[in-house]
Amino acid sequence: MSTPTLSFEPPRGMRDFYPEDMLWRNRVFDAWRQSAVAFGFQPYDACVVESLELLQRKSGEEVSEQIYHFEDKSGRKLALRPEMTPTLARMIAARQGQLAFPVKWFTIAQCFRYERMTRGRKREHYQWNMDVIGEESVAAEVEILAAAAAGLKAMGMPDSAYRVHVNNRALLAELLAKSGIAPEHHAAVFLALDKRGKITDDEITALLKAEGLGEESIRQTFALLGVRTLEQAAELAGADSPALATLRELFTLAGTYGIADRLVFDIAVIRGLAYYTGIVFEAFDTERKFRAIFGGGRYDSLLTMIGGAPTPAVGLGFGDVVVVEVLKELLGETAAAEKSGVVIGYMFPEQRDAATRLARALREAGERVDLMTARQKPKQFFARASAGTAADAVFIGPDDVAKGVAKRKNLATREETELPLGT
Repeated sequence: MSTPTLSFEPPRGMRDFYPEDMLWRNRVFDAWRQSAVAFGFQPYDACVVESLELLQRKSGEEVSEQIYHFEDKSGRKLALRPEMTPTLARMIAARQGQLAFPVKWFTIAQCFRYERMTRGRKREHYQWNMDVIGEESVAAEVEILAAAAAGLKAMGMPDSAYRVHVNNRALLAELLAKSGIAPEHHAAVFLALDKRGKITDDEITALLKAEGLGEESIRQTFALLGVRTLEQAAELAGADSPALATLRELFTLAGTYGIADRLVFDIAVIRGLAYYTGIVFEAFDTERKFRAIFGGGRYDSLLTMIGGAPTPAVGLGFGDVVVVEVLKELLGETAAAEKSGVVIGYMFPEQRDAATRLARALREAGERVDLMTARQKPKQFFARASAGTAADAVFIGPDDVAKGVAKRKNLATREETELPLGT
């Protein structure tokens, strides 16, 4: 029997990161960390394996069906985390009596979901999570949105290239109630409407009928999605709507932060996860070519759902897959390959020590140095250097050592400067 051929591909939906892929990943990760720290968020991390019980929330959410789960050798039911928020809630609940609220935390977490793959969707991804726990005011939402906008700017994303669509689930609940739909049906209606664009309206209608809604209630539910402005929402909800007031405050404060031009009201933004209770948001590229870049919202009831004390909370999840595709579309496939540092090579073994001493001196001065570990011919060296990630190149031959001076060449401009070799 022949041995099966081993595939060199990663498991379906998972990813390998070669050096050229890491350029983009580092560009995104660096921007995430830079922005989170600049806005006063503290880093945290957690185990990638979670209790299945924690992750299997009620409401029959799609994500609950996508969990990679297993039993360990002791029969414990465990899972790879599909998102970070339940883990964060567990960690907060564990030390709820010791923390000084509000807290602002961030992490870059690897998450796993067994789902149908489309453009911008993998079964494994990294996600930037920022959360403000313990703050009731809408200032928490705007702080997170401003930090996300700063992160996009740090990646090179133009302000005009994306928009953040904002809604309030409490507003939609108010409008459903005014349409005669009882509160006990609201969660199911949210879940059904959140699938719009993923399944047909006929299929959504079937879901609403299964929940017990009549023809008129279903017609009114779809009609709500036709609301385009806060003014139209006010006509339906009433001028004294608390949810509407919260949205108006958010847009006003966003103006103070300088990000109001990137926010738009969108009643169709619902977010499928049942723990969201108020403001919700999703960011998309302006032309809507891609899936959501990031999303999140207020989840004031999640801690109580897992046994913690009632605590207001707002969070954001920002995946790495879609934003890299958007950046490549906007900036070009090679935009992340910015060249820096210097590559050093030598002609004969006798010049190795001189090359090594120079590399050491430049590294100690804080430069990024790629030192060739074997002799090369000049043509071979410069061909490799030009194809690499270094901005400058130094090639040391016998004459350079004799003079005690080497030439540092800028690989783009071909300009040369002299460098002392030392002893």
